[in-house]
Amino acid sequence: MDPNTFNSFLSQISPEPLRVIDDTIPLSSYVSIDISENQAQLHQFDVTSSKDWEVFINDYLKKHEAQVAYGGYLETRDIYKRSKHFNKSDKETERNIHLGMDLWAAEETAIFAPLDGKIHSFRDNIQFGDYGPTIILEHHIQGIRFFTLYGHLTRESITNLEVGQSFSKGQIIAALGAPEVNGDYAPHLHFQIIRDMQAYYGDFPGVCSKKNLDKFKELCPDPNLLLKVFNGTPIF
Repeated sequence: MDPNTFNSFLSQISPEPLRVIDDTIPLSSYVSIDISENQAQLHQFDVTSSKDWEVFINDYLKKHEAQVAYGGYLETRDIYKRSKHFNKSDKETERNIHLGMDLWAAEETAIFAPLDGKIHSFRDNIQFGDYGPTIILEHHIQGIRFFTLYGHLTRESITNLEVGQSFSKGQIIAALGAPEVNGDYAPHLHFQIIRDMQAYYGDFPGVCSKKNLDKFKELCPDPNLLLKVFNGTPIF
């Protein structure tokens, strides 16, 4: 299936927004956010500090009377420069383009399966700046297989899981982790769609280099095709 056909398939799975964040939070309490390298506001605090990020995100949510801030697909970001994990020393291979959607919300916020699926794999990706506890679901819809990734969870989220374990649409699968366990970020969910897991298990690149962008855009389409939460230009 070519990428355009697959994207059309994703967008037609549900006419309504699919929920991955606690569905007691109304979509009216979501606000878009841009944390790309071009945002001047990000130069006003220490972007290497998860505590400073928490203050920034909490102030942003309060300012916009929101509970969830979302965005980030294909954003080029400076935040990854703080970690060697992203090859920051080599401009050709530096990974700084974000391949998922981030949903910034309070620690311990419940995470839901947006569709019926089963556990493909899970892992605690413990490198500084990585996903921390991560779950990957495998979905089979209309004869088409694809995967969704949930990163920056609590450690309890991956306790007592089993590969092949089934989850139904709308079932709680996890909760948002604190910086101490989630890779050292302000609490948020990294949600990503993956067409082909290749040889990855419990992990998949969530950030790519400009050099590899075309490849990863085909492998990881816009999560908003499922979530349908985007309602305009991110604001400050």
